Amino acid sequence: MNQTDIQHYRCYINGEWLDDNTREVIEVENPSNNEVYATVTACTKNDVQYALETSEKAQISWALTPANTRAQHIIEIANKLKAEREHFAKLLVLEQGKTYPEALGEVDDTITYMTYSAEAARRIQGAIFPAEQPNKRLSIYKVPYGVTVGLCAFNYPLALIGRKIGPALATGNTMIIKPHELTPTTASEFCRLVDESSLPKGVINMVSTKSAEAASLLVESPITKLISLTGSTRAGRAMYRAAADNITGLILELGGKAPFIVCADADIDKAVEAAVISRYANCGQVCICNEMVFVDEKIADEFTDKVVKRTQQIKVGDPFAEGVHMGPNVSKFGLDRVNNLVQENVNKGAKLLLGGNKPEGAYFEKGNWYAPTILGNVKGNDPTISEELFAPVMPIVKVNGFDEAVALANNREEGLSAYLYTNDYRLHQKAIDSLEVGTIFINQQIIGNIQGYHSGHKTSGNAGEDGVFGIDHYLQKRTIYLNYE
Repeated sequence: MNQTDIQHYRCYINGEWLDDNTREVIEVENPSNNEVYATVTACTKNDVQYALETSEKAQISWALTPANTRAQHIIEIANKLKAEREHFAKLLVLEQGKTYPEALGEVDDTITYMTYSAEAARRIQGAIFPAEQPNKRLSIYKVPYGVTVGLCAFNYPLALIGRKIGPALATGNTMIIKPHELTPTTASEFCRLVDESSLPKGVINMVSTKSAEAASLLVESPITKLISLTGSTRAGRAMYRAAADNITGLILELGGKAPFIVCADADIDKAVEAAVISRYANCGQVCICNEMVFVDEKIADEFTDKVVKRTQQIKVGDPFAEGVHMGPNVSKFGLDRVNNLVQENVNKGAKLLLGGNKPEGAYFEKGNWYAPTILGNVKGNDPTISEELFAPVMPIVKVNGFDEAVALANNREEGLSAYLYTNDYRLHQKAIDSLEVGTIFINQQIIGNIQGYHSGHKTSGNAGEDGVFGIDHYLQKRTIYLNYE
């Protein structure tokens, strides 16, 4: 690719596009071929400070803006995104590597996140309680935090923006978006829509940086009152430390290791279909993906045989091409890590039933490609079980019934999600009581409804996103004792 073919994107602060004459840039690779197709402005520490200060200034008047007016601004941006649906989907394919149909779905999800929050803006509720003396009133208001920071992961570069700015803005906060350094172009393009809208300047700022000092300022500044992070558990621990001095509020959606439990009485064909869809969606790069299968030993051979045959139907290739089910992984580093785990697991006795390498063909010589992979004869403490994969690899463990599967699942530090396939209604109830996770899919493949709640238990995070509970995390409570004598 010639230098003239490389598209440049800028950061957006206080309604202004940053001048690039004195700043470095971040190079963005197409994961299909590892070619640099774009650059993005790399913000300095001074740029981050400017974003913080202008966001703080904008928040004062934004908080006083009527909720229905705030909602109209959010809807305006969502409508602009809807009008450019195909453009943003193509950008997502280039940047992240997901297939074009998956990218269209991500744009649609982003619009849904924003419109749901806008609709909820005028439904924010406080409370009134009886006072204990005459001529007194006791009421509780919900008020915004102030300046919030949205730290986005690379797997859903656009949807995570909508998921965070929707509730942040609807509740009267301003937000500084920081995209992942692997996928910053979508955020810049999203800010173009913001710039073309009537949203007051400073309500949404966007910074992208490769400076650890600049990034640290964003979360350590006393101006920042709430941080929403979607990322790894390691990043979440770092965020706790960074937020400690200022007691900054945290919304953390962190790593997961979802077990896919298949009981002896399950509908095997339905379980197989769900296991495949829930593992290989977005090349396995979904925090609530099926990360490991725990299947009852009575049906393990039949299940494994069928899941291998179903997975062989997945077509890997050009994510823009029709009929392709899976594109590349966004991160070469992440893929190399997972490949090492697979090889280590095979050396420990696991059986490679499918994949374990790049797909064959000249097209796959460049890029972050990995064939859909299945491992059998895996033990409960093997490398592909102990580590989060975030890649198209499915390890299968035979278990002696539901109780052993739950014990293996709960004997972990993470607790984000879990899957259960069984027709025994008693096990449905036992799973609800015993699985230590934030979301359970019972006889259901991977799915998410905006009115639900996406949260983790244990080291998979705190607080959460989506629905009325997610919106409430962007609000503080203020208690009023009124004497009207």
